[in-house]
Formats: sequence, C-alpha cells, structure tokens
Amino acid sequence: MTEAVKKYLVTGGAGYVGSVVAAHLLERGHRVTVLDDLSTGFAEAVPAGAEFIEGRVQDAAKWLDDSYDGVLHFAAFSQVGESVADPGKYWENNVGGTMALLAALRSAGVRKLVFSSTAATYGEPETVPITETAPTAPTSPYGASKLAVDHMIGGECTAHGLAAVSLRYFNVAGAYGSLGERHEPESHLIPLVLQVALGRREAISVYGEDYPTPDGTCVRDYIHVADLAEAHLLALDAMTADTVPAGEHLICNLGNGNGFSVREVVETVRKVTGHPIPEITAPRRAGDPAVLVASAGAARERLGWTPSRPDLADVVAAAWAFARQQHEGGRA
Repeated sequence: MTEAVKKYLVTGGAGYVGSVVAAHLLERGHRVTVLDDLSTGFAEAVPAGAEFIEGRVQDAAKWLDDSYDGVLHFAAFSQVGESVADPGKYWENNVGGTMALLAALRSAGVRKLVFSSTAATYGEPETVPITETAPTAPTSPYGASKLAVDHMIGGECTAHGLAAVSLRYFNVAGAYGSLGERHEPESHLIPLVLQVALGRREAISVYGEDYPTPDGTCVRDYIHVADLAEAHLLALDAMTADTVPAGEHLICNLGNGNGFSVREVVETVRKVTGHPIPEITAPRRAGDPAVLVASAGAARERLGWTPSRPDLADVVAAAWAFARQQHEGGRA
C-alpha cells in the first residue's frame, strides 16, 4: 500500500536534528518546507528536495496555510550555559516563538504538531530510569523554557483540538550521511572528544570523578540521531491514524534506556578512531546529575518505537565519519 504524500513544515530544519528529520520525511516521499533563520543552523544542511525559507519561527504565519498536514518544531536555542547567562533570549525565542507558531497553526487550521522537547525539563531526577510522570524541576532557563512550551501545547490541545506529541530527548549523537552535529561553541561530549582525535583540542576535560557511579564519572543515555528521527515519523503516523487524536498532548521520553559513563564514551572514541585521547580531570560542574537515563516505555507502547542503533560504538562511528568529513572539507 502506497503511503499518501503529505506536506510538512519543519521549523529549525537547518539544524542538527531538524535536518535529519527533514531528510527522513523526504525519503518517505513527503513534501517538506524548512523554515530557519540560520542563527544556529546551516543552509547547506537543508536536505536536497526541501523548500527552504529563511525566516523566524515568530513569523511562521506568513507562510503556514491549510495546505500543510502538520508541523515539526525544532526552532529553539539549546545551550544551557548561555541560557543561564542570557535567560531573556531563551524566553523570547523558545517560548515567544512557539506562542506565535501555535497561533499560526490555529489560524491556518493545521492540527498536528511534533515538538522537540528535552530531558532538561526534569532537572536532577529523584529516580532513574526517568519516566514521563517524574517531577519536572528544570535547573536552567533552557529547560524551563522547554517545559513552558510543553505546558502551552497542552493547553492548546485542550482548548483548540490540536493533536501534539512532545518528544523529550536525552543525549542525541551520531550523524546521518552528510548531516551531523555542529554547534558553536560545542558543548556535547562526543563531538568534543572527536575534536581531540582530530587534533583540534589537546585533551578532554572530565568534570568530576567522584560521582556515585561505577567509574565515578557521570552516566548519560545516548541515542542515535537517526533513531530519533524515526520517532518523529512514528509520532506523525500516530496522529494520522488517530492513535494520538485531536485534543491529546502525548509526551514521550526518547533514549536507549542504557547509560554510558563519560569514561566509557572516551574509551569508545579511542577504539573507534584509533587515536589516544588525553584526559584532564576537572572539578564537578554545578547542576550535573550523576545519572540521566530514560525510560522509553511510553514511546514504545504509544508510538511503536524502539531504537535500532543502540550500540555506542555505532553512534560514535557515525559521528566520527561526519567529523572527518567536516574537517577535511575545512568546515570544522
């Protein structure tokens, strides 16, 4: 049975996760429009075949109309440290931008939304693995802004019959072909360790080695970006099939359900790249929980999603291929 071709708006589709999701949508035969202001994204990351509009999510009403079947929303600032230093930037863009987008959805009669949320909404968890019923207590304006958006979406669903799925990511990594992770400044562990392997950084800093974990370093749940993208398509399928009906706001955690310590990540990079990775032990960073691991039971039960690339070495290998491609091309 041939799948019906649908048309989707992908806000922030020139960024890391947004571009990979846009590519997956195109591979399924759908029509895709990417809306991105390129403040953190890259025009060359917009997949071939997608229409590209350079613009702000705050102005989505200029382009969104009833020809669209749904919206996938990735347009947000995501640097925790920056959000602490400049919280207003995060409230204005992440919350204000989404408020404008929700109004545009309502005006256009577009009734399906997938939102890129985050495990940062939970803050320091009381128990792990973390379920969607865990208390939300974000420790940064970034996490607080994403939680505020989740609340706004819930209200929109109840009041105006929107069907929505918020996907709370844990640690996204890896690459999908020529689409991968590029942040400036970079703050994520795997790309930072790969910079050491490329000779762009002398050593990797390990922040704290006295946590109550097997090797004393923080444990995190890593998920391949292609697995993440597939969850977004399953979320759209669930809304199309009315498994997530109009008026419901479904929240799902996305992670492997397995944790890897900082030292395990560093050792995996050594094995994958064949490079020595010098370490520097540094003091703990404030607000770093010892363990963040997802329970992805809701995504499995409601969306039928299970990660097909759970091996950390596969995640690192994909990220390494992309990092070398960027380095050799002079773009990293």
